[in-house]
Amino acid sequence: MTGGILVVDDEPGIRRLVAAILARGGFVAHEAADARTALALAGRAPDAAIVDLGLPDRDGLELVAGFAARGLPTLVLSARLDTADKVAALDLGADDYLTKPFDGDELLARLRVILRRSGRRDDGVLAYGRFRIEAAFHRATLDGELLELTPREFALLSALVAGGGRVLTHRVLLSQVWGPAHVSDLEYLRVAIRALRRKVEAAPAAPTLILNEPGVGYRVAP
Repeated sequence: MTGGILVVDDEPGIRRLVAAILARGGFVAHEAADARTALALAGRAPDAAIVDLGLPDRDGLELVAGFAARGLPTLVLSARLDTADKVAALDLGADDYLTKPFDGDELLARLRVILRRSGRRDDGVLAYGRFRIEAAFHRATLDGELLELTPREFALLSALVAGGGRVLTHRVLLSQVWGPAHVSDLEYLRVAIRALRRKVEAAPAAPTLILNEPGVGYRVAP
């Protein structure tokens, strides 16, 4: 499997319905009934994931955080209507949240927006602004020049590039790069951003590539 949309839901009827809607929109669906199967399929470079939060073997929020760490665009499709669940999913890196029951045309429209915004391409490459990330080869370039990054710096830059110019909050970045247990460890993020800027910015003290939104988070310049 390369490309396509990963559909993760424990209800066969919902999976079939979503697959039919995706086919109508010109997408190929790859189905998973649980988190274990979803993680295995995620390693085969889908273009995006549609995830239900109520999975039999793991909370869907954990899956959302894991997919976000991989730079995989994710749309949550869930019957959970509580605002706290929506906020948690978005804070952990979900790109959008749609509640059940849902309209097929709206699902397709939201998915197209996520794919356009993500900068993700069918070959699994992330590209935005002057950066290009090839996750399969653990390779990052700036204007075509290879960057020498630590694994943590590579993960951080990948998350920022996958954001496609959007501001990623401190909590989202900490969750994606260090894990959900570290969403309050802001100093980790500040230290890593400083280190990353020293490697990509012409003048790290006056950055033009990795930009700060005070009190909110960071984004990559277009």
